Amino acid sequence: MKTEELTSLTGYQLHEKLLSGELTAREAVEGIFAHIEEVEPIVRAYLLLDREGAVRKAQELDARPKKGAGLGLLAGIPIAIKDNMCTSGLKTTCASRMLENFIPPYDAHVVERLEEADAIIIGKTNLDEFAMGSSTENSAFKLTRNPWDPKRIPGGSSGGSAAAVSAGTALMALGSDTGGSVRQPAALCGVTGLKPTYGRVSRYGLVAFGSSLDQIGPITRDVKDAALLLQVIAGRDLRDSTSADVPVPDYLKELEKPVKGLRLGLPREYFMEGLNEEVRRAVEEAVKVYK
Repeated sequence: MKTEELTSLTGYQLHEKLLSGELTAREAVEGIFAHIEEVEPIVRAYLLLDREGAVRKAQELDARPKKGAGLGLLAGIPIAIKDNMCTSGLKTTCASRMLENFIPPYDAHVVERLEEADAIIIGKTNLDEFAMGSSTENSAFKLTRNPWDPKRIPGGSSGGSAAAVSAGTALMALGSDTGGSVRQPAALCGVTGLKPTYGRVSRYGLVAFGSSLDQIGPITRDVKDAALLLQVIAGRDLRDSTSADVPVPDYLKELEKPVKGLRLGLPREYFMEGLNEEVRRAVEEAVKVYK
């Protein structure tokens, strides 16, 4: 499969190709890293890449069906992690010089869930230092660019994750959202971002910004991928006292429900003085579509 075909897939589509034998996990990883080599000097989404670990995981997955073993929900999907989530054996810097050489001795809960689901973690993405910012210009290490126009910001603080998914250098990513840090960069980079309800996803292993507001959420190409990723990371975790003891629904099945009867709210405060006219027109056009 050509690199441009691979990087245009959603995670769900890649997973299906892996299960059908049309594509191997090793081919997916090699294709993604070839694309990273081409695009990363421009976009600058990553603080760390783990090619060796990704290839090792891919080889393990490719060998598993031959042994009769099953594959997880995210098997073979290359995923990026915002660099404020602990990863055992890999640096977690929060884009700060203070943590430049910090290697956590444990994984965040969401990282454990990704590993259990057979996702392939390919690297850690850039952010505003300690997630305090909204442009990914406040990293101690680099500026991340918007893949649609490198002269523009990708938003923040999860700008590296949003830019990676938008540029096709990851098929899915995790970000964290305190006051918009998943949703805003997803919007600016033209991808799907979701802040789950507080308590839906464990914060264990997330370096805190505002503990009463922080939530880890998916950044993906489309809503189906967001549902799939949330399915994996959601659920009770006893190590996080704010983690909700509530059953996790089948989010993919929920997508099949009709939208009839749903109502969308449009706050008047969105249309404040000084609002960019292009943004105003885009919102108004969207309203027409929803009507």
